[in-house]
Amino acid sequence: MKDMTTQRRSRRSPAPGERQRDPERTKARIIEAAIEEFSAKGFAGARVSEIAAKAGVNQQLIAYYFDGKEGLYLEIGRRWRAYEAEMLPDDLGFPEMIKRYVRASVDKRMGGKMLAWAGLADTGEDPDDAEAKESSARLRHEVEAMRERQKTGDLDPDVDPAAMMLIAMSAGNALAVYPQIARALFGKDGSSPELVEHYANELAKILTALTRKP
Repeated sequence: MKDMTTQRRSRRSPAPGERQRDPERTKARIIEAAIEEFSAKGFAGARVSEIAAKAGVNQQLIAYYFDGKEGLYLEIGRRWRAYEAEMLPDDLGFPEMIKRYVRASVDKRMGGKMLAWAGLADTGEDPDDAEAKESSARLRHEVEAMRERQKTGDLDPDVDPAAMMLIAMSAGNALAVYPQIARALFGKDGSSPELVEHYANELAKILTALTRKP
């Protein structure tokens, strides 16, 4: 989730007319608008002015609350990982894990398309910052959880858990990343509740069959 070479805006207190009675609600509006903007244009193409306009706030509040565009982007990543840890507890069954990935990927509040933009902007170098380390740690934790499922017999012990994690995440994001292919294949919009549930169930069946212990 890099390509963040923009200069951070200096923080300042909002002017009296900019102060909000409910800062948390204001932050939530900014986060929601930012996810929409980043999902549509990626980090490089997103504009703070557009985010502020969508959120209905002065753009200086973005600098004040999040330290600018980069800080806002990183905060979205932190919130996603916190949500992911709650959504996918370690004792969750593999089929249900797949279904929840699919549902989260098409939820516009979650920013599933941001993952695709981050991949396209990847330089091939491992960033050395706190956000990248947190993201890598979360992924390693999920791989370890897959290994535990192998130990309990839920998954074939001969399957590489890291490879299965990558496959599951990629396939789970397919409706969000390839909506045009979904429309062509299923004749429905990728965000339609009926297709989301159908695809979630089918993907869970397919991946479960592939990883079932012989």
